[in-house]
Amino acid sequence: MVRPKTEEEIALMRENGILVSKTLAEVGKIVAPGVSTLELNRVAETFIRDHGAIPSFLGYEGFPYALCISVNDVVVHGFPSDYILKEGDIVSVDCGTLYKGYNGDSAYTFPVGEVDAETRKLLDVTKESLYRGIEKAVAGNRTGDIGHAVQTYAESFGFSVVRELEGHGIGKDMHEGPGVPNYGRRGFGARLADGMVICIEPMINAGQRNVYLAKDGWAVRTSDHSRSAHFELTVVVRKGQAELLSTFDFIEKNVEF
Repeated sequence: MVRPKTEEEIALMRENGILVSKTLAEVGKIVAPGVSTLELNRVAETFIRDHGAIPSFLGYEGFPYALCISVNDVVVHGFPSDYILKEGDIVSVDCGTLYKGYNGDSAYTFPVGEVDAETRKLLDVTKESLYRGIEKAVAGNRTGDIGHAVQTYAESFGFSVVRELEGHGIGKDMHEGPGVPNYGRRGFGARLADGMVICIEPMINAGQRNVYLAKDGWAVRTSDHSRSAHFELTVVVRKGQAELLSTFDFIEKNVEF
């Protein structure tokens, strides 16, 4: 049984949500051709620590960086590196914070310079599929309602949904129950209750849905080397409409694409 959060806990998680959202916006400001992904990691870690928090990914199950940075055909969990971003790349930046005993989590896939029309479509559809899922994050629904909304929208554009990875509950631990798949059947899965806090995070591929684990044991890549996009927000399940704890507003009001 997944325990809903108290309003006091949600207030602390809201602080994390705002911080992680602002961190992604700081990273987004420097996403450009010629910038290394290690530099993105440095900016994020500095910003998080300057605000009195800890980058919760760093050391999590041995993960060695503050950000997961996944370029082009890397779906999630990519390592920051000396790789220099190039015009036309896409880069998923997944960020977590630990502040006042609770976690925040959010991800955004940035275009690097100008991207082609199909890549832009992939980004737009993936982000919209997230919002379609969030619409179903209301008390009384089930996780399958969220997954069905994400899946049907993404697949209607010819894209595919990664099935080996999913969203999750969040709180004092980065990953709590319930699991939140990005595919499924309406009316199936864990029942959603008022006050549950979950991360919804569609991972959508331009090509086939199949993925594999890279040799580093972390990065997940598309098997056909097609591009993959990833967007994530933390939400509170409510009775009428889900409440966002993280937001893309700081990115989209301050970063030019």
